[in-house]
Amino acid sequence: MKVVTAYIQPEKLGSVKESLYEAGIFKMSVTNVLGCGQQKGYTSSYRGTETEVQLLKKIRLQIALNDEYVQPCIDAIIKGARTGNIGDGKIFVQNLEQCVRIRTGETGPEAIG
Repeated sequence: MKVVTAYIQPEKLGSVKESLYEAGIFKMSVTNVLGCGQQKGYTSSYRGTETEVQLLKKIRLQIALNDEYVQPCIDAIIKGARTGNIGDGKIFVQNLEQCVRIRTGETGPEAIG
């Protein structure tokens, strides 16, 4: 079992979800987050004053998966999120020690579904 965490551009959420659905992956958590990477933010002008915005809006997807779905998930995220420009995002894959479905008490791969 693995947890895939992806940081993507907000405007790419729809296409990433569509790609994940095509890959048979329907369960995910989506969070609005702020962060910066290679982009290092941008400079904005408001009422004549220059301000530096260092934290950019991003979307964080967290998806718990059984091992056979990890690579299709990664491929789907890349397919939906890639523009070829800086700031497309990152994908992290971590081991998931245990999963418990609260409703039924199922554990392990059966709990992920």
